[in-house]
Amino acid sequence: MNDKPKSKWYWRLLRWGLICLAVLITLAAVLVTEEDWRGKRAWENYKQEAEARGEHLDWLADATNTVPDNQNFAKAPIIANLNVQAGDEATGTWKFYPYRNDGGPDKGYGNWGQARLTDLAVWQDYYRHPKTNSPLDIQFPIAPQPQTPAADVLLALSIFDKEVEELRSASRRPYSSFGMVNANDPEVTSRMLQSLAAMKRCTQLLNLRAIAELADNQGAKGLDDVELLLRLDDELRQEPTLIAHLVSLACTAIQLQSIYEGLAQHCWNDAQLAELENALAAKDFLADYQKAMRGERAYAWETLENQRLTRKMEQYVVDGTNNPKIVTISLRWTPDAYFYQSELAHARVNEQYCLPLVDLDKRVASPTALRQAEEAVQAELKHYNPYKITALMMFPAISKAVEKFAAAQSQTDLALVACALERHRLAHGGYPDTLEELAPQYIAKLPHDVINGQPLHYRRTPDGLFVLYSLSWNEKDHGGQVALTKSGAIDRKNSDWVWRYPANEK
Repeated sequence: MNDKPKSKWYWRLLRWGLICLAVLITLAAVLVTEEDWRGKRAWENYKQEAEARGEHLDWLADATNTVPDNQNFAKAPIIANLNVQAGDEATGTWKFYPYRNDGGPDKGYGNWGQARLTDLAVWQDYYRHPKTNSPLDIQFPIAPQPQTPAADVLLALSIFDKEVEELRSASRRPYSSFGMVNANDPEVTSRMLQSLAAMKRCTQLLNLRAIAELADNQGAKGLDDVELLLRLDDELRQEPTLIAHLVSLACTAIQLQSIYEGLAQHCWNDAQLAELENALAAKDFLADYQKAMRGERAYAWETLENQRLTRKMEQYVVDGTNNPKIVTISLRWTPDAYFYQSELAHARVNEQYCLPLVDLDKRVASPTALRQAEEAVQAELKHYNPYKITALMMFPAISKAVEKFAAAQSQTDLALVACALERHRLAHGGYPDTLEELAPQYIAKLPHDVINGQPLHYRRTPDGLFVLYSLSWNEKDHGGQVALTKSGAIDRKNSDWVWRYPANEK
């Protein structure tokens, strides 16, 4: 063994090495502290400036303030029943309503965008001859002998009459807050998604019921259910999260079918149409877009702030067993600067790129603005910045929502004008030659095309009907044509947003 003592140079080098290491650690600590201070200062300055401009960044928390249960739609007992999942204790048949992948017929669905009415005969056959492999565990009532398709469908759906009336009563409550806006609790998020799915199921049921009532010459009852559909949509639109608004948009696309069929079949008188007009005119999906984007901004801020305070990130992970698990990721060594600067990046990306996609003053949603924003984001991504990377990468997914909001506003505007056109037909025996003849007697103000701000397109057709349309997100005028893909879906690249009735109109 070599027991020779270490030389004095060894000890000097070791000492200086330790000193250098200590200096480096101290410098790193100083730099991190400085960066943390700069990040916090930048974020606080942004919040002050935003507040001065009238941007209230804490509104997400305000939006979740509790309201009295007896005034809260979301606290009605029927809503609790809606949220029961298939594996839980049954609380009624409401949750089993079949639609598409839930056991409904393969055909028979109407599609107003394709000028197609619902085929109630297909639904009649579905209820009278349920498939043996149906996932439903309830028996729908049927008449001993076949009735009209509408009557048989209404009889089958009568199993939900009690729940529908409870839902109608709940919809009259002035507020709606599911109290499920918590970016820091995956289980809360999961319950929120369950609630939204349940609300969509309600819309699907009520839409079919309203269509059957209209076909059964029960115009007043059909209108009651259509108005209930519109009120349910309003409940969803009170929620501050983007996902809630996206479900609302999906429900809007569904409920427009029953409105379309009521107008196509001349089911309503002038007073009823005026009532429906008022309900449609109150819809403002462009303003909802701004609200949803601010909700996303607040949601991101709340998430990052919680991660900064707890130094952990929790998320659901699906392992293939249909039993998602919560996985916790430690952020122990992440400096505060990352969270503050990331919060700032999310806020600025939202304000700079997302919010301007809709101009509320001009009431337009611009596909061109979206393309320009996407190009700007891609340019920023080429210059790596650890603070901005998450916000910039999330932008494409969030920004695509603007097309859905624009479509909902445009299509609701088409329905609104269609009501006025029907009122004109009732009064004069035919549709007008121009839309300008409608205002102000049959409609207070004509909406314009939300894509370019120009008047909506309208023309009479030789069969006494009309074609009413706006440009779709492709910004091209296809003359009111709707092209289909090989699968039968609307070809969005080669179609307008069109409202026209089938040739076999009553």
